[in-house]
Amino acid sequence: MSAPRKAVIPAAGLGTRFLPATKAIPKEMLPIVDVPTIQYVVEEVVQSGMTDVVFVTGRGKSAIIDHFDVSPEIERFLEEKGKPDLLRMVREVSRMAHVVSVRQKRPLGLGHAVLVARRYVGNEPFAVLLGDVIIDAPVPCTRQLLQVYATHGPVIALLAVPPEKTHLYGVIAGKQIAKGLYHVDTLVEKPAPGTAPTNLSVLGRYVLPPEIFDILEHTPPGKGGEIQLTDALQTLAQRMSLYGLETEGRLYDAGDRVGFIEATVAFALKRPELAAELKPVLRRLLDG
Repeated sequence: MSAPRKAVIPAAGLGTRFLPATKAIPKEMLPIVDVPTIQYVVEEVVQSGMTDVVFVTGRGKSAIIDHFDVSPEIERFLEEKGKPDLLRMVREVSRMAHVVSVRQKRPLGLGHAVLVARRYVGNEPFAVLLGDVIIDAPVPCTRQLLQVYATHGPVIALLAVPPEKTHLYGVIAGKQIAKGLYHVDTLVEKPAPGTAPTNLSVLGRYVLPPEIFDILEHTPPGKGGEIQLTDALQTLAQRMSLYGLETEGRLYDAGDRVGFIEATVAFALKRPELAAELKPVLRRLLDG
C-alpha cells in the first residue's frame, strides 16, 4: 500500500461568519497571532511527511496561493534592511511544499470540493485537511492517520464531543477494535438532536483511497442540497473497511469566531515572549 504524498485542502468557503473582514481577505488568511490560519494546516501536511498540497479555492482566494509563493519584493526589502530572521521566515514559507490550486466554481459541498481535486491527485491515496481546522498535537494529526492507513486502510479522524453538540458534526457508529481505533459501520451528517448513534464526530482530517472519487461522482446531493463527503464515506465503508481514529491533540475550529479567538490566545500563550505580557492583560480583562 503506497504512502500518500498529496494533501487536498478545501478552502473555497465564503467565510460569512467573519464578515465584514472576509469581504476583503479569505477567512483562511486571517492571522492567528501573526501566522495565517491556513499555514498551520500546511505545516501539518509537511510535518506528516507529505510533499504536495492541492488547494481547492474559489473567487477571491488568490491571497492563499500568493502566501506560499516567492515574494521577491519583500525578500529584497528585508535583505536591504538587514533583517535575516524575517527573510529566512519568508523564504521558509515559500519553500514549505509544492502547491497547486484548482477552483471550485460553484459551492456544491465538501464532497464536490474533494472531487474537483481529482485531476491533480490522480489514482493514488491522499489526505484531506479542512482549511479552518487547526489541531495542535505532539504528533501531527495527519501523521497519526497515516500510521493507521499503512496498517489498516482508509481512516478518518474522530473527536468525542458533548452529546448536545452532535447535531453540528458528522457522526460515526462502529466497533472499537483497539484503543481509540474503530471500524466504521455508519456515518451520519449532522444528525437531528437526540438521534446521533454516538458522540464520535468527524473532525476534518481524512486519509482516503482514490476509489472515493468514483463514489463522489455518483453521490447525489444530501444535507443542505450539497454533495456531502460524509455520504460518500458511508458508501466507501460499505465497499471496503473504513476506520476511525480518536486522535491526540487539541482542536481549534478557526472557522468559528469563538474558536478562532481561542486559538489566537492559545498560540500566543505558547510563545514565551508574548505570554509574559499577555497573561496579566487577560487577568485584567477577566477581572473586569
